[in-house]
Amino acid sequence: MDKQVFFDEKGQKFEFIIRAKFEIDNKAYVAMSPIEDEENLYILKIAKDKEGNEYLKGIDDDELNEAKEAYEELIEKEEDI
Repeated sequence: MDKQVFFDEKGQKFEFIIRAKFEIDNKAYVAMSPIEDEENLYILKIAKDKEGNEYLKGIDDDELNEAKEAYEELIEKEEDI
Protein backbone atom coordinates (compact mmCIF):
# COMPACT_ATOMS: atom_id res chain seq x y z
CA MET A 1 0.00 0.00 0.00
CA ASP A 2 1.11 3.53 -0.70
CA LYS A 3 2.19 5.86 2.06
CA GLN A 4 1.63 9.61 2.16
CA VAL A 5 3.27 12.17 4.42
CA PHE A 6 1.47 15.34 5.49
CA PHE A 7 2.64 18.31 7.52
CA ASP A 8 0.40 20.56 9.58
CA GLU A 9 0.80 24.33 9.90
CA LYS A 10 3.30 23.79 12.74
CA GLY A 11 5.46 21.49 10.65
CA GLN A 12 4.44 18.35 12.53
CA LYS A 13 4.74 15.24 10.35
CA PHE A 14 1.87 12.75 9.91
CA GLU A 15 2.21 9.53 7.92
CA PHE A 16 -0.77 7.72 6.43
CA ILE A 17 -1.33 4.50 4.55
CA ILE A 18 -3.50 5.01 1.48
CA ARG A 19 -6.13 2.27 1.65
CA ALA A 20 -7.96 3.14 -1.57
CA LYS A 21 -8.78 5.83 -4.09
CA PHE A 22 -12.25 5.65 -5.60
CA GLU A 23 -14.94 7.71 -7.33
CA ILE A 24 -18.63 8.33 -6.75
CA ASP A 25 -20.53 10.31 -9.39
CA ASN A 26 -17.29 11.71 -10.86
CA LYS A 27 -16.06 12.85 -7.43
CA ALA A 28 -12.74 11.39 -6.28
CA TYR A 29 -12.09 10.22 -2.72
CA VAL A 30 -9.23 8.74 -0.76
CA ALA A 31 -9.48 6.38 2.23
CA MET A 32 -6.43 6.43 4.48
CA SER A 33 -5.27 5.41 7.94
CA PRO A 34 -2.56 6.84 10.19
CA ILE A 35 0.47 4.54 10.25
CA GLU A 36 0.52 4.58 14.05
CA ASP A 37 -3.20 3.75 14.29
CA GLU A 38 -4.26 1.65 11.32
CA GLU A 39 -7.68 0.93 12.85
CA ASN A 40 -8.78 4.54 12.24
CA LEU A 41 -9.96 5.37 8.75
CA TYR A 42 -10.27 8.83 7.23
CA ILE A 43 -12.15 9.46 3.99
CA LEU A 44 -11.56 12.77 2.26
CA LYS A 45 -12.50 14.26 -1.10
CA ILE A 46 -9.76 14.82 -3.66
CA ALA A 47 -10.31 18.32 -5.06
CA LYS A 48 -8.35 20.42 -7.55
CA ASP A 49 -7.37 24.06 -7.34
CA LYS A 50 -7.45 26.52 -10.27
CA GLU A 51 -4.04 25.30 -11.45
CA GLY A 52 -5.18 21.67 -11.41
CA ASN A 53 -3.19 20.70 -8.31
CA GLU A 54 -4.87 18.13 -6.10
CA TYR A 55 -5.61 18.72 -2.43
CA LEU A 56 -7.67 16.91 0.19
CA LYS A 57 -10.91 18.38 1.45
CA GLY A 58 -13.17 17.39 4.34
CA ILE A 59 -16.73 16.30 3.61
CA ASP A 60 -20.04 16.61 5.46
CA ASP A 61 -21.66 13.69 7.28
CA ASP A 62 -24.05 12.74 4.46
CA GLU A 63 -21.28 12.65 1.87
CA LEU A 64 -19.04 10.79 4.33
CA ASN A 65 -21.69 8.10 4.84
CA GLU A 66 -22.06 7.69 1.07
CA ALA A 67 -18.29 7.49 0.61
CA LYS A 68 -17.92 5.03 3.49
CA GLU A 69 -20.52 2.72 1.93
CA ALA A 70 -18.74 2.88 -1.43
CA TYR A 71 -15.40 2.14 0.25
CA GLU A 72 -16.84 -0.85 2.13
CA GLU A 73 -18.32 -2.23 -1.12
CA LEU A 74 -14.94 -1.81 -2.80
CA ILE A 75 -13.18 -3.69 0.00
CA GLU A 76 -15.76 -6.49 -0.10
CA LYS A 77 -15.23 -6.89 -3.87
CA GLU A 78 -11.45 -7.05 -3.38
CA GLU A 79 -11.83 -9.72 -0.68
CA ASP A 80 -13.96 -11.82 -3.04
CA ILE A 81 -11.20 -11.87 -5.67
